[in-house]
Amino acid sequence: MAFGTDHIVVAEVPNFIPELWSDEVIAVYKTNTVAASRVRVLNHRGKKGDTIKIPTPARGSASDKASDTIVTFIEHGTDAGVDISINKHKEYSRLIEDIVDVQALESLRRFYTDDGGYAIAKQVDQDILHELFRTGGATINATGNTLLTTSTFDTILEGDGTAWDETTATDITDAGIRTFIKTLDDQDVPFAERCMIIPTIVKQDLLGLARFTEEAFVGERAGANSVRNGIVGNVYGMEVYVSTNCPLVQDSGATADNVAGYVLQRDALVLVEQMGVRSQSQYKQEYLADLFTVDMIYGVKVVRDTNVVTFVVPTT
Repeated sequence: MAFGTDHIVVAEVPNFIPELWSDEVIAVYKTNTVAASRVRVLNHRGKKGDTIKIPTPARGSASDKASDTIVTFIEHGTDAGVDISINKHKEYSRLIEDIVDVQALESLRRFYTDDGGYAIAKQVDQDILHELFRTGGATINATGNTLLTTSTFDTILEGDGTAWDETTATDITDAGIRTFIKTLDDQDVPFAERCMIIPTIVKQDLLGLARFTEEAFVGERAGANSVRNGIVGNVYGMEVYVSTNCPLVQDSGATADNVAGYVLQRDALVLVEQMGVRSQSQYKQEYLADLFTVDMIYGVKVVRDTNVVTFVVPTT
């Protein structure tokens, strides 16, 4: 039996069914995060408070067991821990007037969900990469990614593995990458879950190094060859991720002609998510429009600075 004409169908109440929007936004966010997927994520969703204290106990060492003696006790020592402030609330909002909603194609909504997820992902990655750079001492310029030097960067290296002197940086080299790895090794940083996060200029340089592209070195053939497909997927056992969010770095002459890159292990930084990516839609009668908002509440903090090596290379 057919329905009459007075029943309500889904097409008449689209603004009351936002779940699909949320799923799409979250999917886009996860797809576009680079740094957030390579650090430790602490789920603090639905819990109160604005600060998380992370314990950072020192590692112990083994002792010889002498005959007829008790075992050697390892003192825990004072653990000040690291405080992570949950102080970042980022949002992305669009006000869509009724005439636009009525006349525009459905692809407009899809664009907003895609764009909202991408915008939040980009901001989270940028905050993480800025925080990683602060292990050397820096402040963020109000104009954006550019970082101002505040002290001698004793822990910052150049692309060739030498210490940065706050002037002109050098391009990435094979020897430099091995130096980055050795720096982590000397700090007893776990081998598991290490990666490189690099700017686009470093990807360009890596593609020019035979060791990482030619078949004689990497054993790849046909479509798997990075010369053919442009993929730099693995360097000395570390996955390589390219990000346009790597911050620009000023030299001592206040010229932002350097850009940062990182070799890190997952435990270097913690991302606390107090409220994950959320999308909401509300009809605003006074505007005769829909308000669509994507937001997220989180905090980021380096908890083990020995687990990250920061390097700078020229932007060109």
